[in-house]
Amino acid sequence: MSTASRVVLGVSVVLTLSTVTAVHVKQAWDRERLHEGVLRDLERLQRREENLQRLKEQRELTRVLQQDQDRD
Repeated sequence: MSTASRVVLGVSVVLTLSTVTAVHVKQAWDRERLHEGVLRDLERLQRREENLQRLKEQRELTRVLQQDQDRD
């Protein structure tokens, strides 16, 4: 095997291994980002429920205040 063919083979192997490694790293990164998105969605839904509860409490307080004002 000539020196040129050995160099070409070596470069091909290095590029192939680099490509495979890069793809695996990117897949792991994408999976992590997807999981973080799920966690963000769960937090957002929890905040929404809290906000709805606060709104309900505020409406009740407003109703009570209006009743008190109407009596006066």
